[in-house]
Amino acid sequence: MSLVHREVFERLEHFYDGVPRDVAHAEEYGGLVLFVRNGAGWPFYARPRPGASEPPNAADVTTVRERQRALGVPEALEWVHENHPSLLQVARSAGLAVLEAPLMVLDPAALPSAGSLGDVPVRFADPASPDFGRDVATQRAVAAIGFGVPGTAPGDAGPVARDAALVSLTPRRVDEERTQAEAGTRVFALAETADEGAVSAGMAMRVGDVAEIAGIATLPTARRRGLAAAVTAALARHLLDTGTELVFLSAGNDDIARIYLRAGFKRLGTACIAEPTPVTT
Repeated sequence: MSLVHREVFERLEHFYDGVPRDVAHAEEYGGLVLFVRNGAGWPFYARPRPGASEPPNAADVTTVRERQRALGVPEALEWVHENHPSLLQVARSAGLAVLEAPLMVLDPAALPSAGSLGDVPVRFADPASPDFGRDVATQRAVAAIGFGVPGTAPGDAGPVARDAALVSLTPRRVDEERTQAEAGTRVFALAETADEGAVSAGMAMRVGDVAEIAGIATLPTARRRGLAAAVTAALARHLLDTGTELVFLSAGNDDIARIYLRAGFKRLGTACIAEPTPVTT
């Protein structure tokens, strides 16, 4: 591993440990740390504990999974493989299925304009707008429909399905998201048409000068139009323009990674996401 890559992986490690801490508290279990959200909202993951004297072992994984079950949250474990190579076998031996996702970093010199990639304008949710809460909820609804129909192939689910999946945020949750957006630690982007509303969307999370783009999704009825790449590029440009030095993301598979190649990202490593092995009947 080159010194440049090692520095990037160290910065990613700091990011993953820091991003939940403004809305969650940390519980330590041996070589792992579990982030438990304070109040309602999307649950966080467990991951390797910075500064641990020993790498996570199977007993640590079992203990964390027991705690996650007690909390009623997903049994999720995430890490960067290059930083914790032994954890892959440990997680699998503990009965977890591991997704090895392409970990990609932006090359700023290769970043195209969003308009050159897709035919729908992209805007950002404004925390000062009275519609901010609805914009955040819409981004999540687009993600729910997009991720519910995996892959990149077109399909039948569109604006009607998005609207059916729309769940209004509580006032407290809106205030939390607004505070983060005002501080620049959260950014929400939506690609919208005049007739259909948001057809593609995504978000970014920032800690210091490092940011992750996540939740990029397109309604199946609007796929194969370059919209995911356009939303990604728009977010990346916004992040760079507001002082972010390192922008990265994780692709679900190699096919999806090709979308992000168009937006100026290149593969640097592997992000591991472990969950219980599905039970087959």
